[in-house]
Amino acid sequence: MSRTPSSMLPLGTQAPDFTLIDAVTKNPESLSSIQGKKGTVIMFICNHCPFVKHVNEELVRLCNDYRVTGFGFVAISSNDAIAYPDDGPEKMWQVAREENYAFPYLFDETQEVAKAYDAACTPDFYLFDEELKLVYRGQLDNSRPGNGIPVNGRDLREAMDRILNNTSQLKDQKPSIGCNIKWK
Repeated sequence: MSRTPSSMLPLGTQAPDFTLIDAVTKNPESLSSIQGKKGTVIMFICNHCPFVKHVNEELVRLCNDYRVTGFGFVAISSNDAIAYPDDGPEKMWQVAREENYAFPYLFDETQEVAKAYDAACTPDFYLFDEELKLVYRGQLDNSRPGNGIPVNGRDLREAMDRILNNTSQLKDQKPSIGCNIKWK
């Protein structure tokens, strides 16, 4: 099991625009179509990664808890589906249904979106404010497969709460750790 850290895109970065196909609906989704009034969470995930499997339930809880407060959510899979067929659109559809994903699950076939976000691992989390400026990037929480720490989304939840409470973000943000994105 690979342990690749986030690249930690600079805070303040404007969210790169994208339009990708949702593996579930087969419809195009763009940054503007998923953008929330308060903020936007962009998650780079995949189907086979044990780090993603470890947090799947919390991703759904997080989305269900915060989308009603004005946050938009999207998950993007950028893995090479030829070398890793379990991460292709057909399996993405199946995983999204099994896990009850409450957010679009987009396929980044060209990997251009992952490169634009400097995504490095799965899962990799980005939180943008209402102006689509990056305010948080890094880990969901301290839980990892096998470390015994409960999955609670603490770090990302705290960052979203800071937006809701109009308080400044913490400067000390820990990178996510997970499987490396499978580049072509």
